[in-house]
Amino acid sequence: MRLGSTKSVFLHPLRALGAQFHAAAPDHAAILKGMLTVAGFVFVGKFVSAMKEMAVAYRYGLGPEVDAYQFLYTVITWPVGVWSSVLTAVLVPLAVRLRDNQGQLTKFRSELLGLVICAGLALTGLVWLVLHNVFQLNQSGLPPRLAGLAEAALPGLILLLPLGMLTALQSAWMLAAGRHLNTLLDCIPTLSIATLVMALPGGGMRALLWGTVAGSALHLVSLTASLGRRDKLCAPRLALSSPQWRWFWQGFGIMVVGQALLSLTVVIDQFYAAGLGMGAIAMLGYANRILSLILGLAAIAVSRATLPIFAQVHAQGADRLRALARLWAGILFALGMLAMLVSYSVAPWIVRLLYERGQFGASDTVAVAQVLRFGLPQLPFYFSSMVLVSYALSQRRYHLVFFSALIGCAAKIAGNVLLVPALGVSGIALGTTLVYASTVLLFWYALIVRGAGHAGTDGLRVRAAGWWRK
Repeated sequence: MRLGSTKSVFLHPLRALGAQFHAAAPDHAAILKGMLTVAGFVFVGKFVSAMKEMAVAYRYGLGPEVDAYQFLYTVITWPVGVWSSVLTAVLVPLAVRLRDNQGQLTKFRSELLGLVICAGLALTGLVWLVLHNVFQLNQSGLPPRLAGLAEAALPGLILLLPLGMLTALQSAWMLAAGRHLNTLLDCIPTLSIATLVMALPGGGMRALLWGTVAGSALHLVSLTASLGRRDKLCAPRLALSSPQWRWFWQGFGIMVVGQALLSLTVVIDQFYAAGLGMGAIAMLGYANRILSLILGLAAIAVSRATLPIFAQVHAQGADRLRALARLWAGILFALGMLAMLVSYSVAPWIVRLLYERGQFGASDTVAVAQVLRFGLPQLPFYFSSMVLVSYALSQRRYHLVFFSALIGCAAKIAGNVLLVPALGVSGIALGTTLVYASTVLLFWYALIVRGAGHAGTDGLRVRAAGWWRK
């Protein structure tokens, strides 16, 4: 009797898990299919990106051109990154909602395109004015030589703002339509950079600059052509008369603030690295680009595959959606742990394979590999956070996303303050783990432990809504 009771204790959770998996089998299959499709495209894109990094390391090593380029590129594209994240979060559920009303969706698309064009031009002028004055007043925090290189590149790289905002819009519409080709097209800018860097051996920073701008323009053209073949293009319209604007603005404002805070951590890291001397920004950039190869292959696939499915399952019941998200968050955390352990053991070999040639020497390999290893603990938290963020967005829990970004930004600043004095650039890399660990704990508690309809979570949402209206 006791033995049977003991067996039932162990078998009951497994049977329950099996029943949940069987009930949600179509959803699991859809998520897995989306992940494999996107992962295949991401793999191609990351392979091209690796080729680009090899070309840049060969030509420049840890030279000042890489420092200046990386600093300016990060600052200029920060608003584009925020815009892209917000569009993906808001437009995918909206497109699912309007799937049976193409007339309203087309009208909204035209008006949104008109708004993006105007906003992109205005933002470009504002950012150019701010950065120009920052360099003129010597307030960038960069050494004089790096500041001069960055200021000279500003008129060209500023074009990434209007191009990037339009590209993010077209990419979001492709994702909302369930098309993952945009993931494959993401490799166009990196291919352009690699081509020009190798074709212009004595071009200095111009190869990086114009390779980036040309690649961004080609990326936009390719997305536009793909949408045109599916009759998804529309002329811009300068109006805000669509009834969908009210639904759009409900999530847009709080998401902009949240994403701006969370992505601000990347800009903060650039200024911290700038204060650590020549080569620090390049060292952090090389390590982060290897991390992005690992993160992007899984995380982009996860977020782009789960959000459309979660948005559909949400209409079928909160309990089913919660069980689906809990299972996939656990799976991705375990995969992240495995990726962290494997990557830690092969970190020096990866750096040597990608970078050690030309101007990038053996001592540079040792330095970058150390920074890379300190950045790896973020992997399991990052992987699982992609699932939990998609879960929250499918329920339009934008205020929870805002609070996670607020906590993450505070954790990053605290991590840099505590770790950089002792560990230098490695401290910046390690501090990122605190960002994703804190956000995962918040999401897990609010969405999984407390439950979607629990009073404690609702109270958080109501209080946040009241604060936002103020």
